[in-house]
Amino acid sequence: MRGIDPVQLSSIEQFCKAAELGSFTAAAEFLGLTPASVSRSISRLENRLGVRLFSRTTRSIRLTAEGELYRQECQQALERIIEAERAITGRQKTPSGTLRVSVGTLYANYRLMPLLPAFTAAYPQIELELSLSSQLVDFVEEGFDLAIRLGVPDDSRLIAHPLENAPVGVFATPDYLARKGTPQTLADLAAHDCIQFILPSTGQAMSWIFRDEDGRDIDYSFRSRLRVLDDALGCISWAAAGGGLFQIYHFIAAPAVARGELVEVLGRYGGRSRPFSILYPQNRHLSAKVRAFVDFLVNAVRTPPRASS
Repeated sequence: MRGIDPVQLSSIEQFCKAAELGSFTAAAEFLGLTPASVSRSISRLENRLGVRLFSRTTRSIRLTAEGELYRQECQQALERIIEAERAITGRQKTPSGTLRVSVGTLYANYRLMPLLPAFTAAYPQIELELSLSSQLVDFVEEGFDLAIRLGVPDDSRLIAHPLENAPVGVFATPDYLARKGTPQTLADLAAHDCIQFILPSTGQAMSWIFRDEDGRDIDYSFRSRLRVLDDALGCISWAAAGGGLFQIYHFIAAPAVARGELVEVLGRYGGRSRPFSILYPQNRHLSAKVRAFVDFLVNAVRTPPRASS
């Protein structure tokens, strides 16, 4: 396979700088070159690719659609080269640069966001960019540095770093329980309004997980007339409004339980948890900024909060 020679790499660097600054002249000044040499270099790059990267006028340049796509891919490649050089030479003493993280809305809003102020204060040279979505995305193809996901995806391209096992329970409002009664056994759930989440990845309902008094795991599957698609935040809001029972993570329910707004039921069947993982590409160098984020987050979720005085 033919590689990229130093001249081509230089042309790519000049192209990215011109795209960033919106000017051949500005790029030339930054790189210590002449505007004519930058223009010629980018023209050679366009000829090699067989596409126009810039629309040119006498006063300005503007990326074409093909140019913008090429810029995104080249910029990521150049950043990875820089990170690899820093790792090899040991020059990156302080984690820095843009860190792109893909995370589900539920975990982001209730678990990650409260931790981020401490991270951004500790690493002021890292620019943090979060993508929140309940839809599964191919975060490798979309250029994210890492992702936080429920479970461990079966994907050979990824390394899964265990983050935490989050305990779950079934909760409802005191008002709902006053109206409908408190379930004592799993069989009692059939007479209750159970708010069900439909997984966007499969279109199937997420089962509720329990453990019986003999220590055996139970996956409770059912069909409810109350269903939420795409975003589990809707289930939480519905349950908090008195709409029914819902199985959620203790880290979500705990503040509302402390305020008396939610009550846990079926505690005798508790003890199960769901795993969350930090994922990053197997073939990508683990940069200082990624390592800093992983180490910080793993330590933060495993450190019990201090009791208030």
